[in-house]
Amino acid sequence: MMQSRMIGDIKVTRILEYAGPTHDPAFLFPSMEPGVLDEHRQLMAPNHWVPHMNKLIVTIQFWIVQVGSHIIVIDTGVGNFKPRADVARMNMLNNRVTEWMTAAGAPPEKVTHVVITHLHSDHVGWNTSWKDNRWVPTFPNAKYYLPKDDFDFCFQGKNKASDVIDVFGDSFFDSVMPIVDAGLAEMMQPGQEIADCLLVEAAPGHSPGQVVFRVRSGGEEGLFSGDILHSPVQIVRPEINSGYCIWEDTARQTRLAFLNRAADREALIMPVHFGEPHCGYIRRQGDGFRFEPASW
Repeated sequence: MMQSRMIGDIKVTRILEYAGPTHDPAFLFPSMEPGVLDEHRQLMAPNHWVPHMNKLIVTIQFWIVQVGSHIIVIDTGVGNFKPRADVARMNMLNNRVTEWMTAAGAPPEKVTHVVITHLHSDHVGWNTSWKDNRWVPTFPNAKYYLPKDDFDFCFQGKNKASDVIDVFGDSFFDSVMPIVDAGLAEMMQPGQEIADCLLVEAAPGHSPGQVVFRVRSGGEEGLFSGDILHSPVQIVRPEINSGYCIWEDTARQTRLAFLNRAADREALIMPVHFGEPHCGYIRRQGDGFRFEPASW
């Protein structure tokens, strides 16, 4: 499935990998006290939470930016035929992602840039595809931009330490290292501009090197926000971390700063995991924030 919209003169297309009521709230948000979802039922149900199941709706999606001669893929989901036995919903998928990309005018061989907000397994999967008994780059003519601090964290093996969560795992070896070995990877850092349109901004906490990509055109702005937010409940309660946040205090600081920035700039936020309509705006409400869903 795909949906497209314009940010000024820039075309942005959403590619859906899958979505569903998959997560127990106590698992995804272990620090969230009981009753929060009921308190914010109007915000959360039915697009982000199914009350009678008590399951959060989590989407895996990524974004394509088309501007001039550039075709940019932002994050790459889970990927097909990736062995993820420890996460059944991600194990050995067989989706029609590349067909939807082609339908959107972005066939894999024409992609010029791939940019990754962070290196968790549900953001890097389509970097590679299984061909001739090995993992090869899905986008053979693209330069892949990887957050340097995440890469260093993985490469040094620090994600195996007992005091952090191992959320990189096998994906580092089947979806990241084949790109490095093929000579297609470039390590990026905050402050860079990619393809003359994407500004890289620091957003650590969820992972050590997570970044946000900012795009501006025609007086409009968009923020591709990775996993600063998994769900709109974190907009009204920014202190709530997901269970996957490695540096918890830093993640909260990053989230609050991001919400202030998005509200001040009136930017369209495009997270990876929101349910319908999958993107929207941050508005101020009293001393806090509210979510205003966007229309397609």
